[in-house]
Amino acid sequence: MTMNTITLIVSGMSCMGCVNSVKNLLGAVDGVQNVEIDVASGRVEIQYDATRGNVDAMRQAIEDGGYKVVA
Repeated sequence: MTMNTITLIVSGMSCMGCVNSVKNLLGAVDGVQNVEIDVASGRVEIQYDATRGNVDAMRQAIEDGGYKVVA
């Protein structure tokens, strides 16, 4: 398994409930192995299996949850 890491900036997160929500949304995306979030900066670091992970699917999962990927 080849692991990659991507960092996204997400707006709309304001509390630990939001953090848990985004982690759950990303956890449902195929290939995602680990998610670390800094709610203050909106930084979401995603480690995923490069052979199965799809960054567009990760972005879409976050946006489907009501958050906005800004970078």
